[in-house]
Amino acid sequence: MEHNRAIKRMQQINTVVNWSRIENLIMRNYPVGKSAEGNEAYPPLLLMKCLLLQQWFSIDSDPELETQINDRISFKKFLGLSFDQSSPDHSTFSRFRSRFSKDTMRMINHELLSQFASRGLTINEGVAIDARLVQSASHPISKNRLEEEKQKREAPEGKLDKNGNLLKFSRDLESDWTVKNDIPHYGL
Repeated sequence: MEHNRAIKRMQQINTVVNWSRIENLIMRNYPVGKSAEGNEAYPPLLLMKCLLLQQWFSIDSDPELETQINDRISFKKFLGLSFDQSSPDHSTFSRFRSRFSKDTMRMINHELLSQFASRGLTINEGVAIDARLVQSASHPISKNRLEEEKQKREAPEGKLDKNGNLLKFSRDLESDWTVKNDIPHYGL
């Protein structure tokens, strides 16, 4: 794990950010979890950090956020969850998010970005990428022919079939050759 860049980045963020300032903003505006009665609630800072991961990594749904947290070591370490601890349920994220006004979320975001800026850092959204090789349905053609096809496709008539209708299927122009484990592949 010492060579895992994602874990190092998440640890760097945890080190750089003064989370107590973020937590103070949350607790001033969070109406739940202050009672000694009932089940123990998730710490609001943990839930906020989950929502930050969702935003930073463009995770499009709460169920997918739950899955990613359970699956990714870097997320677990960032959140301070042990490997055997489950992520909060996706409905917990939704309820947590609904309890904050847009102004509160803006204040928290502003505080976080200010802390990053004061240290010369920025947060760019990341995307988890599926790095599988997908075989192309098209067969390889020469570079010259590929360029001709791309130019033809850019012209209005290049998007139409011989009857003047929009093309439903056309040659894959993005595929290329790559080598994985010493085996050549043509695809994406």
